[in-house]
Amino acid sequence: MNTPLPPQFRVSQSPIARHKSTVKIGKLRITLLTSRLLRIEYSPDGKFEDRPSQAFWYRDHPTPDFHSGAQGDFFSLETDHLVLTYDLKRDTPQALSIFIKENAHTWHYGDAPTGNLRGTFRTLDGVDGAIPLELGLVSREGWALVDDSQSLVFTTEGWLTERDTSPTHDLYFFGHGTDYQGALNDFFAVAGRVPMIPRWALGNWWSRYWAYTDQELITLMDEFAAHNIPLAVCIVDMDWHITDTGGKGSGWTGYTWNTDLFPDPKKFIGELHQRKLRTALNLHPHAGVQAHEAMYEAMAKWMNQDPTTEAPISFDIADPRYTQGYFEILHHPHEAIGVDFWWIDWQQGEKTRLRGLDPLWWLNHLHFYDLGRDAQKRPFIFSRWGGLGNHRYPIGFSGDTHTTWASLAFQPYFTSSATNVGYSWWSHDIGGHMFGVEEGELYARWVQYGVFSPIMRLHSTKNQYSERRPWGWRSAEIEKVAGDAMRLRHALVPYIYSMAWRNHTHGVALINPMYYTHPKTESAYFAPQQYWFGSEMIVAPYTSPIDEDTGVSRQAVWLPEGNWYDFESGRRYAGGGWMCIYGDLRHIPIFVKDGGIIPLAPITGENDTPLPQTIHLHRYGDADGWFVLYEDDGTSNAYTTGDYAETVINAVAGGAMQITPPPTHRDYLPANRSWVHHHHHQERDIRAECEALLWRFTMNTWVKDEISKRLADFIQDPLVLRDFITYLTPAQIRALCETAHGVGVHQLTKDMGVDEAFILWNRHNRADFRYTYTQVDATKRIWDSKPLTSEGGVVPTEKIITPVKPSDDEHLLKTHARLRVDYFGLVVVEF
Repeated sequence: MNTPLPPQFRVSQSPIARHKSTVKIGKLRITLLTSRLLRIEYSPDGKFEDRPSQAFWYRDHPTPDFHSGAQGDFFSLETDHLVLTYDLKRDTPQALSIFIKENAHTWHYGDAPTGNLRGTFRTLDGVDGAIPLELGLVSREGWALVDDSQSLVFTTEGWLTERDTSPTHDLYFFGHGTDYQGALNDFFAVAGRVPMIPRWALGNWWSRYWAYTDQELITLMDEFAAHNIPLAVCIVDMDWHITDTGGKGSGWTGYTWNTDLFPDPKKFIGELHQRKLRTALNLHPHAGVQAHEAMYEAMAKWMNQDPTTEAPISFDIADPRYTQGYFEILHHPHEAIGVDFWWIDWQQGEKTRLRGLDPLWWLNHLHFYDLGRDAQKRPFIFSRWGGLGNHRYPIGFSGDTHTTWASLAFQPYFTSSATNVGYSWWSHDIGGHMFGVEEGELYARWVQYGVFSPIMRLHSTKNQYSERRPWGWRSAEIEKVAGDAMRLRHALVPYIYSMAWRNHTHGVALINPMYYTHPKTESAYFAPQQYWFGSEMIVAPYTSPIDEDTGVSRQAVWLPEGNWYDFESGRRYAGGGWMCIYGDLRHIPIFVKDGGIIPLAPITGENDTPLPQTIHLHRYGDADGWFVLYEDDGTSNAYTTGDYAETVINAVAGGAMQITPPPTHRDYLPANRSWVHHHHHQERDIRAECEALLWRFTMNTWVKDEISKRLADFIQDPLVLRDFITYLTPAQIRALCETAHGVGVHQLTKDMGVDEAFILWNRHNRADFRYTYTQVDATKRIWDSKPLTSEGGVVPTEKIITPVKPSDDEHLLKTHARLRVDYFGLVVVEF
């Protein structure tokens, strides 16, 4: 490498473990990173790698307690949590095993990761529904293995290079049992923490693949303001640059403003900033620099290439000299006129001339550190997942999904599972990107989900019928629902930003799967469409359309033990099991724990995400609660030196709230701030919930009236509905019974990202709530087929049925599962 790298790319790393933490035995070197995280290297010639790899940078940690020794042909090493055993006589990787004390599970080298809880995936481009995810760092078997053998390593100058050691195994063994957060914390300790993102990134984003003029885009931003809908970011997609190159190259790649659309880019960006909006420009850098570019001559000379030939300058991010010109010539001038960050829209392959270097991984790394080169501005990129270690480069762009209910149904699971590799800041195309059928209801539900996702960004492809403006649907209801949701997003920023600080300092993501807090509860693993949203809330967005008969959406929710409160109404729900939630288009299933405290900014249409003068403290239930409101200037790195404010809020029995301000007042905090206390605690009214369902049912109004008169009887005895059986549809009976009697059944489908399963619950142990389940070999004729499994009876308090997976035998390649549930003899629901 002849070109010295700029200083921003020389990242501080501490890759060499302490001498006491390493044990060499035979051809093996074991590094104790923590009591539950071991690095295991196997090298035939005894040469090992000490340089930082792409994912693992910090191996210098205190040595955990351990003891080791050999007895006969076996070597063992024991920590507080693990026992490693190695057959010295064999002295090969296959001689290795590790016993996990918590669950008494023994891992052997080569074991398949059958219990792995998965992580995330590079992109959802072209995906309609669900896809398989990469392996994660946590598993129901208590172990996860990262094979780092083929990764590149950093030089002292901050560049990547191939390993120069002989062929070897370089493994990281996570033996954390059910302490999933502990596994992540150990990972962050050796791979680096999740950075603190700018506060404004948590507001609403506008983005669309469309050839706007500058005035059209400014007018659109003003239309959002006129509709009292706040924004924080306005992305400019690829048409900001010249796309018609006159045959001189790909129009996807570009660095020269299209002055037909943007005659004065600096003025345009200034107008966005005047409206308190940040902006990014879209990049497709794969085609290098073509002769039509305004900076072609400067870049050609920089690369020692004759500009008069007009030969393309190839994209070569593996070349340090090209990389320096790439930033200083192609990007920094745009930042000088106000571009706040970059959208790295990389889709063009996974190889460079440096063997093993994925250009996306490297682009994410370099862009992140380049944007923070002044050591004042918080680095921030917008790009696809490049692989393990990319948690250091927020945020993620998940790609071009299809606009379908199946795609929406997959995103809650996809987002929460990304926590399993520490990737906590995904941004989705809210509303879907392309194809599909554009529906107002689907759009509204997607926006509601977007509010309770890490980044709320509206986006779509270049199609006039892909509508993402709330008012563009020409429906007062859709406009109100989407507009209310987007206003709520900005009100939530004080809460979400405090969770971003928690993510940075304690490694706990904004969004967590349910099994992080309840790893030993089976139901927590069968709730892919709900998740923790911060420390106080569980969110279970509606992801299927409103039923024609009931007029409402349906979502099954599992709530842990304790009291839970509806975020909007304050209605109390008893946890400790499953339930079905029904709601109209304006409702979102959000539950706050007993004692939960949610700090909200006022509901306004104001752009940006300023520190609010008035904070509304919403307290739920009567249990004691505690919340730390984190605030800083929102954009700089001053927080790294302690320049931030933490306000401690306590809710104590009896309804009192205690607010402890930060010990030192900061200039950015509003003076004379006011606090408004809202206490939510309303007992659940089953009759009122049934009445609300009746109002929505598609049904003869006389029948509705008669059922309403007998609701009190029905709540005591579901068989009251027999008198109306000819007027009620199965969906209506099911809704009333699930709401009033604590019974229900829910099907998990592959669209949700998980294997098919059935969940049944009977919280009051009603003997007349029954089921039958069979699974048969679908390759045989019905009269020849014998059930692979069959069961039935009274539905227990809680039951999860997972179909038997087909074996590799040819005659069991296909099966058919059938579940019949009898709701009190009133209706049979079949799957």
